[in-house]
Amino acid sequence: MNIFTRIICLVLIISALIFVALRAPIKSQSARTQKLVKAEAEKITGDKFRYSTKSPKGVNVFSVNKPTAKMLTSIDKGFADLIKVAVKNGYYKRTDYSDYTVFIAKPDRNKDSKGNYSPDIAVNAAQYAGSKYDKGGYVYAAGMVVAFNPCAFVIAEHTQNFQRVSDVVRYESEHLVLYHNDRKRFKQTADHSKGGGHPILK
Repeated sequence: MNIFTRIICLVLIISALIFVALRAPIKSQSARTQKLVKAEAEKITGDKFRYSTKSPKGVNVFSVNKPTAKMLTSIDKGFADLIKVAVKNGYYKRTDYSDYTVFIAKPDRNKDSKGNYSPDIAVNAAQYAGSKYDKGGYVYAAGMVVAFNPCAFVIAEHTQNFQRVSDVVRYESEHLVLYHNDRKRFKQTADHSKGGGHPILK
């Protein structure tokens, strides 16, 4: 091996080491952020998300119980619907499956007031306090945004009617797409207590 070849090899090795060194803090920061978001989701729901996986399309999933294949593919379908309509509206930021984290919580109820199958989570009433939705300081929600960056929300675990899972995923992620692409429209549609609902993007 001549001196020129040795220099080239040395440069490549140094470059590789620099690349690894630069990547390490990014991964560490991501792990810390993920831990904080997980803690926030657990605070909201009172659950422990012991299972972690990815959907077939790459969505980050944390859950109370090991998610079924139907649950994971339904999550992907919801994001597929979201991405399609987001691009149609000219929104391109946060349109990758891997941009999102979904927490699957234990439902606080499985049927709504009419007896329909409706796995929902109980969350602080906040702006809905005193409304018809207020159940004594809390409301039942199909889903709730946990963080805007990284994009994360929580939904309830389902054992049937998986189309509802896809719908809830699409609806919750609409808020996140708008937050990152159209802050004015986000503010106009974020608070459902003032009217309006889903789907926001058509």
